[in-house]
Amino acid sequence: MPTGTPPARAATSLLAELRRDDDRLLLPERDVRRLAPAVTTWLERGAAPEAVRRALSAGLPPDLRHPAALLAHRLTALLPPPLPAAQPTSRPAVVPLQNCDGCDRAFRAPKPGRCRDCREPGGALAPTAA
Repeated sequence: MPTGTPPARAATSLLAELRRDDDRLLLPERDVRRLAPAVTTWLERGAAPEAVRRALSAGLPPDLRHPAALLAHRLTALLPPPLPAAQPTSRPAVVPLQNCDGCDRAFRAPKPGRCRDCREPGGALAPTAA
């Protein structure tokens, strides 16, 4: 019975397997095909198949006469909201390591050149006049 895209196959399989949870959820193929798009929507919204199964099969009324109608109601009434769009993480740019032209010590700078000690007059590594 499962045909189509992977979410559609997962949806039809989930609906067909509900009878393993409760015999009263044995659905005709026509109802499985009719309800599958709603289950696919749940899956596309990030609901795990086990969560969908529990939402559909838990707490069934003792006098269940129209299982497909109950499932259709639950699929629309309990539909989870879509997941919010993932926010891009703004990471600061990493300044590359450079080797100092004066002392060959590593330092971070956007362009090659001299380290702070070699740039500062009288710095520890600044060239001294002989």
